Amino acid sequence: MIRVQIPYHLQTLARCGKEVELEVPPPLTVQSAVAALEARYPMLCGTVIDRYSGQRRPKVRFFACAKDISLQPLDHPLPAPVSEGAEPLLIVGAISGG
Repeated sequence: MIRVQIPYHLQTLARCGKEVELEVPPPLTVQSAVAALEARYPMLCGTVIDRYSGQRRPKVRFFACAKDISLQPLDHPLPAPVSEGAEPLLIVGAISGG
């Protein structure tokens, strides 16, 4: 089981709490974690990873073990503390504007 924290607007859409626990089959990657999240909460399909391009949405960031992993390939393995459930994978909606 891994822990995933999602932003408030996705919590509202999925009608869930800030953190969800997911059973993710190996290999444990951002892509497989998001796929498990979308399988449990189908209303989130396409909100984190664009379903046509397969790429991270522009205003979405991923953090693991206090490090921004947004620019790593989506199939890059998650750090051990995240895959062991000790640390959560954070999906963060970036803020922009002026």
